[in-house]
Amino acid sequence: MCFAMTCFFFLFCAIMIGVRSSKDPRAAVQNGFWFFKFLILIGITVGAFFIPNGTFHNVWFYFGVVGSFMFILIQLILLIDFAHSWNKVWVENAENSDNKCWFAGLLSFTVLHYALAITAVVLFYIYYTTPDDCTEHKVFISLNLIFCVIISIVSILPKIQEMQPHSGLLQASIISLYTMYVTWSAMTNNPNRKCNPSLLSLVANVSSTQTPGDSSPGVVQWWDAQGIVGLVIFLFCTLYASIRSSSNTQVNRLMQTEEGRGSSGEAVVGEDGIRRAVDDEEDSVTYSYSFFHFHLCLASLYIMMTLTNWYQPDTSTQSMQSSMPAVWVKMASSWLGLGTLPLDPNRPCHLP
Repeated sequence: MCFAMTCFFFLFCAIMIGVRSSKDPRAAVQNGFWFFKFLILIGITVGAFFIPNGTFHNVWFYFGVVGSFMFILIQLILLIDFAHSWNKVWVENAENSDNKCWFAGLLSFTVLHYALAITAVVLFYIYYTTPDDCTEHKVFISLNLIFCVIISIVSILPKIQEMQPHSGLLQASIISLYTMYVTWSAMTNNPNRKCNPSLLSLVANVSSTQTPGDSSPGVVQWWDAQGIVGLVIFLFCTLYASIRSSSNTQVNRLMQTEEGRGSSGEAVVGEDGIRRAVDDEEDSVTYSYSFFHFHLCLASLYIMMTLTNWYQPDTSTQSMQSSMPAVWVKMASSWLGLGTLPLDPNRPCHLP
């Protein structure tokens, strides 16, 4: 199903390249023809079952790896914008109403996020670095901890405050917490089970019948905690992007066309008193149709990799084999996201 969705959205991404206004005939395809779109999606889904086993699955795995890497970066950008908007709204409410509760709320959530991030770091050092051969985990945790401290300091520098008055520790705290999640997610994909104890064994203080070190290497669960958390974050970011794009504000920079912004859609009241919808994209579309489908294409690949726990197809289906590529992809995405965050807090990653 994820393969079909990826192909479907990539097809429409290619079709919608260059659409600038609703006068383009392809805009009608974007906003209509739903019956035929569902037929195409169903057709691709059925056809996917006839793809023979072999090289294709190995190649498709790496497509999923690259797509997931890009989508993790997009999630980070969306979280940055969410934190920026949250901080901006609450600060404005506090300044306009002289109610200090807004500042107290910001401080409370900032402290909470940092407390959770620090707690995560401590737990990671306790449970994911115990054996001597878990050097990679020690490096991952230490580096991301240092990077989170750096972005926290940078976010309150006078130059940054001058460029973006609403930048602050709330954004840094949310990104720090998300970075710790990505670090945890990466470590749970380590095929070395001595360095990768299951969450259930940690909660139960290690099962009496089997310890993490005694289990066969590389075997992971179909249903795990980090996968569920990943899907929850995915749903939140997708919902947030949809809401923000519909209001044509900050997040819409990700999907904005080069030629301009569409006017805000407003209903017009006719002489008969009936409100009628008006086409607000005659001059320019409010978002890039092509990038919208590209975003959903990457999301489909991310869902595929999350649901399969980054399963590598050249291994036995009876023992879900995690792989180091998944570890490095997640860590690299966290480093790239943290590296680009301080450059311009108002326009993450300098996307148009």
